[in-house]
Amino acid sequence: MTNATSTTEFAVTARNVTKSFGYYSVLKGIDLDIRYGEVTCILGPSGSGKSTLLRCMNHLERIDGGRLIVAGEFVGYRQKDGVLYEMRPNEIAKQRAEIGMVFQSFNLFPHMTVLQNIIEAPIHIRRMPRAQAVEIAQQLLKKVGLHHKANAFPPTLSGGQQQRVAIARALAMKPRVMLFDEPTSALDPELVGEVLSVMKDLASEGMTMVVVTHEMGFAREVADTVVFMDEGVIVEQGPPSSVFESPKSDRARSFFSKVL
Repeated sequence: MTNATSTTEFAVTARNVTKSFGYYSVLKGIDLDIRYGEVTCILGPSGSGKSTLLRCMNHLERIDGGRLIVAGEFVGYRQKDGVLYEMRPNEIAKQRAEIGMVFQSFNLFPHMTVLQNIIEAPIHIRRMPRAQAVEIAQQLLKKVGLHHKANAFPPTLSGGQQQRVAIARALAMKPRVMLFDEPTSALDPELVGEVLSVMKDLASEGMTMVVVTHEMGFAREVADTVVFMDEGVIVEQGPPSSVFESPKSDRARSFFSKVL
């Protein structure tokens, strides 16, 4: 794949990214830089384009315009003579190996054990030897506090446990960037903390994370940068202390006055 940029500082670079569904414009010219080793939390009301932007970062949604570079590559495209051409599905799958994704609804294979769920992609996409994949999976299960559930099936686990398995599964691919799409929104309130605890540990280890979330306390505590979106645009961004405590826009002030 052709390198999109020689810059190694940024894990994600978006320039004038647009996305529409039919006549409805969801992203209206997004410009964003996310540094390696930092946590960026994307906040905003429902329908503001947060999840769509995240899904564009690993080509689950195709952008309509602009440029989107993740982990040094145009997402889903290769550039030739200044023109972008969409990659074949198998090439996109390999590219996604560098971009971990954790969804709201876990998306685990119910007919596979926890261990099998985690080793599936490293073996078939990374071509990792099974013994190595199993060793990594066992280490990751210890990291997320579920080493005793390796042989359990997902339907027997709580929502919080399933989400922690989903995080371990994404980490097993050794991604350069981790994307989290409202990872606690489907959980009972008492289970939210166990998932956020794992995410805080990842942040402390220097994992590059982009998190769409409604968990304001997590964003305030863990984020290096907070991005506030509304109606398909980035209204403002900056350190949590700045965005939360002294937002510059009326829209951000109104939003945070209701959720903080």
